[in-house]
Amino acid sequence: MKGKLWHLWPTALLLCIFIIPGAGQVSAQIRVISANPVSEAIIELAEAFERMTGYPVTVEVMGTNAINQLLASNEPADILVGTLAIVDQAVADNHASSPGIPVARVGIGIIIRDGAPAPDVSTVSALRQAALEADGVIFNTAGSGQSVGRMFEELGISEQITPKSARPANAAETMDRMRAGQGMEIGFGLLSEIRPYEGNGIVLIGRLPEELQTWINYEGIVLHRSGTPAIATEFLKFLVSDAARETFAATGVD
Repeated sequence: MKGKLWHLWPTALLLCIFIIPGAGQVSAQIRVISANPVSEAIIELAEAFERMTGYPVTVEVMGTNAINQLLASNEPADILVGTLAIVDQAVADNHASSPGIPVARVGIGIIIRDGAPAPDVSTVSALRQAALEADGVIFNTAGSGQSVGRMFEELGISEQITPKSARPANAAETMDRMRAGQGMEIGFGLLSEIRPYEGNGIVLIGRLPEELQTWINYEGIVLHRSGTPAIATEFLKFLVSDAARETFAATGVD
């Protein structure tokens, strides 16, 4: 996918018409602060935007604490892409004006160690049985892992799962734990965070059944502190264009 965004040319043409008033104009630097699960596609789209318009875009990946620290400071930034909770808090604290623009959503996938037997997880009852029969169940302590924990409670098997579960702090630690595991273990994580590890000791065996799926939604918003709000707005529109959907989908993001 990288370097092959020719399908975005209609958007590029519109951008050239509306946000590049004349040749030779000095380019503005756009700084985007992004949550990790959607950052891969945003980085690729930022590169495409720069090629199309001449306006450079830098994408910095930050966790919740780092985002909050930046917003509390006077540090310049143009666009924030984060969870609904983060964007809503930014608006409440007057760092931006509502509403945020929906950018993407990420679902939860189910993984096994490469070479381990793959259980049936295609239905609610099959997933419930697979979790009960697994030697271990791995899911993080972050937002997606909390959703998985609530799922086990709803399925009525939390008491059976807890003693054999491991709860790493984040996606990278979850993948490392899965690769180092033994027996028939299953793990859970955001699809966009699983994707980089596929073929590297991790096998994605499916998504949560739709009845159990928890979508984590991400929105984008132009910050009041932006020095170039008009161009930042155009980049945000570019992120949510129909053409950009293909780039997000290639990274495990809906």
